[in-house]
Amino acid sequence: MPLARLLRQLLPLAFLLVLGWFLWKKVEPALTGFDPLRADPRVTVTHNTVLQKVENLGRLELVRYRFKDVVEYKKSTYRFLPEAKVALIVAGDAVGCLDLRKVRPQDVVFEGDSVVRIALPPAELCTWQVDHSASKVYSVENGFFQDAELVDEGYRYAEKNVRRAALQSGILAQTTQNAELILRPMLETMTGRRVVLTQQMTVPTLPKRR
Repeated sequence: MPLARLLRQLLPLAFLLVLGWFLWKKVEPALTGFDPLRADPRVTVTHNTVLQKVENLGRLELVRYRFKDVVEYKKSTYRFLPEAKVALIVAGDAVGCLDLRKVRPQDVVFEGDSVVRIALPPAELCTWQVDHSASKVYSVENGFFQDAELVDEGYRYAEKNVRRAALQSGILAQTTQNAELILRPMLETMTGRRVVLTQQMTVPTLPKRR
């Protein structure tokens, strides 16, 4: 009888242990990595956006040039120290376009019932920029704690070189050629006439009298 009495006394304890083990298995995944001293990150962003300018756009982009260049930019700042140098692997874009806002009423001439003659403005280099997502700094030497400034100067030089390279590569002539290939068929579909594209005549400026 003492054994039976002991079993009856231990049975509630064993039940509580089994219940506790079952509950622990249920809540264990939620408690994994729980730190009572650490709260969930809370980010607060405050901004006030103000519309400063509305600009009418009439530029028709007709060609994009993509450049890849290795730029070595050197700068001598201190007389008795070696010159600072940064090497950049630069990717850049240049876009040629026509500004259709410059088409004047006198630039559109109808000839009979089947022809329209349109004088287009000169081709322009709309944008040129360095694509920083596809560019990287290869090396910096002798920066003397001015590495960031040296890299910025190197990128500014590279951006100017993108413009120069685009003009030397004939992007303006390609823009004019693409206007014939892209703009003329579109205008013929819209007007139902044969479209002849020409260039606006530029009036030379006379030198001022002294």
